[in-house]
Amino acid sequence: MGHPTERDPASHGSAPAEPARPDSGAQPDTTTATPAAPPTLITSAPSAPAPAAVPPQRATPPVAEEPDEPYQPRVRLYEQRVIATVAAPSTGAPTQALPAVSASVTPAAFGATAAFAAPGGPAGPGGPGGPGDPGGPEGPASGSPLDGLAGDGAPSRAPKVALWAGVGIVVVAGLYVGAQAAVAGTVAKGTTVAGVDIGGMDTAAAVAALDAGLAPRAAEPITVQAGDASSTVDPADAGLSFDADATVEDLTGFSLGPAHLWEHLVGGDEVAPAVDVRRSALTEALSGLEESLQVEPVDGTVGFKGAKAVATKAKEGSSVQVDAAVDTVADAWLVTSGPVELPTTTVDPAITQEETDAALAEAEQVVSGPVEVKVGDQTAELTPKTLAKATSFKAADGSLTAKFDGDKVVSAVVEGTDGLLTEPDDAHFVFSGGRPVVEGGAQGTSLDPDAAAKAVGKAALGDSRTTQLKLVERDPERTKEGLEKMGVKEVVSEFSTPLTSDSVRTRNLIRGAQLVTGTLVAPGETFSLLDALSPVTAANGYVQSGVISNGVHTDAIGGGLSQMATTTYNAAYHAGYDDAGHQPHSYWFDRYPAGREATIYVGAIDMKFTNDTPYGAVMQSWVSGGRVHVAIWSTKYYTVKPGTGDKRNVVQATPVHSTGASCEPYPGGSDGFTITDYRKVYLDGKQVKDESKTWTYKPDNPVVCDQPKADRDQDRKPADDQDDSDSKARED
Repeated sequence: MGHPTERDPASHGSAPAEPARPDSGAQPDTTTATPAAPPTLITSAPSAPAPAAVPPQRATPPVAEEPDEPYQPRVRLYEQRVIATVAAPSTGAPTQALPAVSASVTPAAFGATAAFAAPGGPAGPGGPGGPGDPGGPEGPASGSPLDGLAGDGAPSRAPKVALWAGVGIVVVAGLYVGAQAAVAGTVAKGTTVAGVDIGGMDTAAAVAALDAGLAPRAAEPITVQAGDASSTVDPADAGLSFDADATVEDLTGFSLGPAHLWEHLVGGDEVAPAVDVRRSALTEALSGLEESLQVEPVDGTVGFKGAKAVATKAKEGSSVQVDAAVDTVADAWLVTSGPVELPTTTVDPAITQEETDAALAEAEQVVSGPVEVKVGDQTAELTPKTLAKATSFKAADGSLTAKFDGDKVVSAVVEGTDGLLTEPDDAHFVFSGGRPVVEGGAQGTSLDPDAAAKAVGKAALGDSRTTQLKLVERDPERTKEGLEKMGVKEVVSEFSTPLTSDSVRTRNLIRGAQLVTGTLVAPGETFSLLDALSPVTAANGYVQSGVISNGVHTDAIGGGLSQMATTTYNAAYHAGYDDAGHQPHSYWFDRYPAGREATIYVGAIDMKFTNDTPYGAVMQSWVSGGRVHVAIWSTKYYTVKPGTGDKRNVVQATPVHSTGASCEPYPGGSDGFTITDYRKVYLDGKQVKDESKTWTYKPDNPVVCDQPKADRDQDRKPADDQDDSDSKARED
């Protein structure tokens, strides 16, 4: 009797043999296969069921036997699928039925027919799995990548697990979304914004609370600080504004973020306010404060206090980093109670502390003891205090360098010796035989300030602390050779005015002539009569005489010197020199040319002219023949043609009566009038100057005293109150 067909044991993981699908009409195969026949794979196409494969029969079987009917288990609908069966041989070990698995699985799901086919086509004698297939029982075994994964024939639990997992995820997601929706519209408890508590509030209440709590603070100036400097910024001008709606929206809006739900469960925290920033406006505002907030570095300095070296420490400065400061102010606004510290860049001093310390060491060496200076056979000792006065430390190229004042060193050496130096004698003009000659011009002896500073500085910074200086010759400012080349050889102009009968007045003119004589006016220089006559004091040989003070005739030291002004002015006038400033008298005196005269008053009115020729001019003055003379020696340069207009606008002199105790009778002088003076100056026949000057004289009124002189006070101050534009002048 033959062996029944067996199912793969469950332990091997192969599925039991299945009949054809019920709707195909095929019957289970009960034919016992002969040993010579290879197993036949039965496949079913998706479009139509395939009949069960019948193995070929031998032509003459030796013994006819009835095959046993194999066990047919109950097939559930979802288990219906076509598998390959293998006929058991008549002899030998039982043959297991191996499932044939297609390389690709159809999209059919549970309950659908799955088509399993061997690669290459349908089963048959000539196809895959047939007698001629190398992968058949007699050839190499052919397998599928999914061999061993079919299970034991029971349905897979993975779809159920995946289904229920998906359902669980959907439920949990729904609960999560619901929870997020439930907390939306409310601020988490414990939440504060810039110190304002809005925890547990809905959107509207939170916005109102922030507006009420932060609006006053948002209007306050922002105090900013950079190092030791501070200032304020107006938030509105700087483009800063607080957005309460945006702040609350971030806290109450719907969100799927877990942190949002977590805050509502455990409570919120401090939250930064939402701030709108116009960076251009904030940058401009901070740039405007950059200079005021800049802390200048302090350079180190070294000096002396008495004979002690002292120093000022170097200190770093700072400047605001505007770009970074914009972010700092924007982040700190409303959340920082104190000044906002702005980011800064360190600015190093030009003289650092290291350089200061080095210079201080040198300064201490300078005053560590005296320095001896030898000049010829004399020695001067410069004390530490003297050295300190002559030494200073100057900043240059990032360091402090000791500088020694040569003039102070020379003065200290001269003070420490006797008769060491001699002053040079400037060359000057004197009159001999009525002509100007040059005298003087001898050299003097001196010390070279630069050489003295170098020598003493080296000794003060060294260890020996002794040095030696040499005397040098010092040339006068004006040498004899220089004056002789100025061309002073002839009288180019001379003028004189008559004296009065006042001999005291004449004494002042004689003294003035002596002081004017010999004065050199070099080319381009300006002559000042007051400089030549000064000081106008009794000690300088002057006496009291008549002057006009505030329009009144009185006495004063140097009375009559205005005649020197008129005479000198006319000498320069006819030489063609430039008028550098003069003023005529208030009243005209007939001893002077009308419109071409001058007065002086110490400290107020001067008579000046400028030598605009290439030759030197030497003044000469004397009193003789009842006249005052002024001559100018030089080289003839200009030709002058003067001219005077007619008197006009004449005002008669009228007696003035006075009853004051200080009244002095005065006989009166000339009438008042207006006159114009003209001058034309020629050089080599060509006119180079064309000038005119107009002046108005006041009437010189007589003064009549109506009260007897014996009853009047001795005060000579006039009592009349007439105004005089030249009220400060003293005129003769």
